[in-house]
Formats: sequence, structure tokens, C-alpha cells
Amino acid sequence: MSDNQSTVSVERDGAIAWLTLDRPDQINAINLRMRSELPAVLETLEGDDTIRVIVLRGAGDRGFCAGADIKEFSKVGPLVEERRLRRQSPWVGAFDRVSKPLVAAIHGFCLGGGLEMALACDIRLAAPDAVFGLPEVNLGVIPGYGGTQRLSRLVGMGHAQDLIMTGRRIDAGEALSLGLVTRLEASRDALTESARGLALNLAAKPPAAMACAKEAVRAGWDMDITRGLAFERDLFTFLSATEDRLEAAAAFREKRAPSFTGR
Repeated sequence: MSDNQSTVSVERDGAIAWLTLDRPDQINAINLRMRSELPAVLETLEGDDTIRVIVLRGAGDRGFCAGADIKEFSKVGPLVEERRLRRQSPWVGAFDRVSKPLVAAIHGFCLGGGLEMALACDIRLAAPDAVFGLPEVNLGVIPGYGGTQRLSRLVGMGHAQDLIMTGRRIDAGEALSLGLVTRLEASRDALTESARGLALNLAAKPPAAMACAKEAVRAGWDMDITRGLAFERDLFTFLSATEDRLEAAAAFREKRAPSFTGR
């Protein structure tokens, strides 16, 4: 890859956007340019009403993403300034601003910041050769882009502490047993086909319902059960007045496939 080539690419497939991390020679390691380009692409796709689902994947044979580009590590400046910069530009936070379903299709290495990106997606599919890990403690730091928070919510505190504190790697089978991924495919080709089938299934559903389902589940992480149930009721009430809800009912009565518009 030349210095002028983008670090991410997008292929539109009907209502699906295939968002590819595109530094295959570096196992799609996250450099400064990717940290800038990825949020911008996600913002563009979020604002595109023709796109209903985003599938994130990595280019090349070696993996989804090997984490941060170690070659760009440098001596830090004043700690107060470093902390201010990190708080201003949490690039993985761009995933949280996407209301559309985000699917991660993972093969090969999925380490460090790569795993943190996958954790920020809604559904994770893996090929049998996928390898997962958060090795930051071995470099004298900790996961800094959501790993300590999202992983514990996903697999439980005990498993999260094991993975984060040891920095060990796990294979796709263990990732599935822990709930780190929800589907394990038979091969890399099957991974692509399964991701596309899942994306087509999600894209055919009412967009507002998809967005509200995602919002209800994610917001519920930070609420007690009483507030979570109240929030769920509010979103349900909102959806009951949408055109898509009426279309779904009409299609059921008329025994036809519904046509959802997002209204």
C-alpha cells in the first residue's frame, strides 16, 4: 500500500455496505490515518438512507486486524495533553454513533484494537482460523478503546479479567463458547456467504425497528431494570405509530412480503 492509498474501502451491495479495513500487508493494523478515515466513512454510511446494514471485514489472508500499528508508537507528550487528546478523539466511539446494524466478519488475527472494533459491532461472525486477544498488558498498557468495558459486558467479568490480565490468545471455538462471537462458520468462504445472508436478512427488516432494537439493548447496559423497561416501552410506543408497523400488519393480513421504507 502506498502512503496515498486509503486505509479503508467501501463496496455497496444493494442495501449492504461492505466496509473493509484495507492494509493487508500490515494485517490491517490501525495507523493514524485509519483512525481518521474510519469514523468519516462510518458517518457517511450512517447518513446514507440507501444503506441499511454495514459489514466490517479485513482485507488479505492474514487477518481481520492485528491491532495498533506498533511502528507508529512514539514517546508520549505531557500526560495531561495526551489525556485531553484521547478524550477528544475516541475513534472507536464512531461505531457507537451508527444506528444501523453493524456486523463484524472476522478471519485470522483479531487482536488489540481490532478486537475492540469487533466488540463495538452488534453481531460477530468468525471463520475457523480466527484468533482473538487483547495483548496490551504485554506492552505495558491496557486496552484503551473500549476493550475493558465491552468485553466484560459481553462475556462476564471473570472471563474478561482472564483475557485482559493474561493477554492470552484464544481460538474461534473458545470465542464461540464464551459468547465473544455468536456464529462460527465452516470456512472463510462460508464466513462471507453467511455475513451476506445475515446482512440481507437484517436489511429486509424495518429500519426504525432495527435502530430502536439496537438502542434499547445498548442503552440498557447502563440502566437498572426499572429504567430499562421504561425506556423499552417508550421505544415500543414510538414504533407503534410508524408507517412500517402498519405495513407489516397489512402484509401479514394480505399474505405478502412487506415493503419497508423506514418511515
